[in-house]
Amino acid sequence: MAAPLIALAGIERVFHLGDSEVHALHRLDLQIDAGEYVAVMGPSGSGKSTLLNLVGLLDRPNAGTYRLEGRDVTTLSPEEQARVRSERIGFVFQSFHLVPRLTAAENIALPMTLAGIPPAERAARVAQALKDYGLADRAGHRPDELSGGQRQRVAIARATIMRPAVILADEPTGNLDRATGDEVVRLLEELNAQGVTLIVVTHDAALGGRARRRLQMEDGSLKRDSAAA
Repeated sequence: MAAPLIALAGIERVFHLGDSEVHALHRLDLQIDAGEYVAVMGPSGSGKSTLLNLVGLLDRPNAGTYRLEGRDVTTLSPEEQARVRSERIGFVFQSFHLVPRLTAAENIALPMTLAGIPPAERAARVAQALKDYGLADRAGHRPDELSGGQRQRVAIARATIMRPAVILADEPTGNLDRATGDEVVRLLEELNAQGVTLIVVTHDAALGGRARRRLQMEDGSLKRDSAAA
């Protein structure tokens, strides 16, 4: 049997605020297989974003182990974690996080530039991504010249240009109207249908309900997992 794509065991994340300790994640065990479509839900402060940051190697746990594709990534150096993050994990954020001075094409190319992929291959992959996401006529536009939906499509293209194993989407429709948000969800779900693991953090019950598996977080713990139901 294949190892899970993501395996968290005994994960603890504690933040110190003044004299007090906040247990953002508490003895968390979680496995997610390749190709799953998972929604992480729960009220503000329940640990959703902390979980996403840990899975995305943007943060480290205080205790426990995290295996990604069978490899213990908690023991890696910051440089090694950055390489894994660049090559295996794609991020889609509510606020897009595009670089304002770069064009749509340059924003999409950024992960490949950082990874040292040759210019000719970068150009070919960016051109294909612009076409795939309906952005070919927006290639030279900067983010402030794009609509919210176009910006999120650029962000998704950037997140997937390195062909990651998993996409982490944090409230990906939060700044979009319903019609545009539905389009963005469709794009993410198409990627999942192609085999990319999709993990969505959301307050939106309708969006969460679309996922094949739902995780309910509460006070830093996993309270319900629909896969165990």
